[in-house]
Amino acid sequence: MRIALTGGIASGKTAVSELLRDKGAVIIDSDVLAREVVAPGTPGLAAVVERFGPGVLTGDELDRAALGKIIFGDPQARRDLESITHPLIRQRATELEQAAPDDAVVIQVVPLLVEAGLAAGFDLVIVVDADPGQQRERLSRRNGLDERQVEERLSAQASREQRLAAADLVVDNTGPADRLPTEVDRLWARLHDIRHAK
Repeated sequence: MRIALTGGIASGKTAVSELLRDKGAVIIDSDVLAREVVAPGTPGLAAVVERFGPGVLTGDELDRAALGKIIFGDPQARRDLESITHPLIRQRATELEQAAPDDAVVIQVVPLLVEAGLAAGFDLVIVVDADPGQQRERLSRRNGLDERQVEERLSAQASREQRLAAADLVVDNTGPADRLPTEVDRLWARLHDIRHAK
């Protein structure tokens, strides 16, 4: 059973996936893989530098902040980056999925699942949802962004409505952080019910 977990930026995907990992799920995180495929010396990094120039490097590493300034202000640049990294990320995710034990609950964390049109490739889509105001506040605090930068990042993603329309299951991450473990307990029980019903 192929399971995807997605959500808007600063919605709490990482917190949810960590709680699921603690319960025994095998987590394949596209954000982690996105760093892996552009690590120093990889063909992915070479392709990014070829497209965006040496200004996106600090030494032999990708300068993510410099690249972020380019792609969040330019939709075509963002699409160009995605056309380089997304196939590499999907290939690596498939390798990890195939290597997981047969009885494992394997969950792929795919932040841009809806934007990339990948939802149909999964049997079950979990969406981590949060109040947009809280999302903005978390993003600003976590990344040290001003209001314009926050809006650029949010507008580069699918809308809340589009994500919820793709959801089979929703984890509500609005409110205090101490509510989240109970929400994830509910989700885990639901996943087991669904898997045993198949």
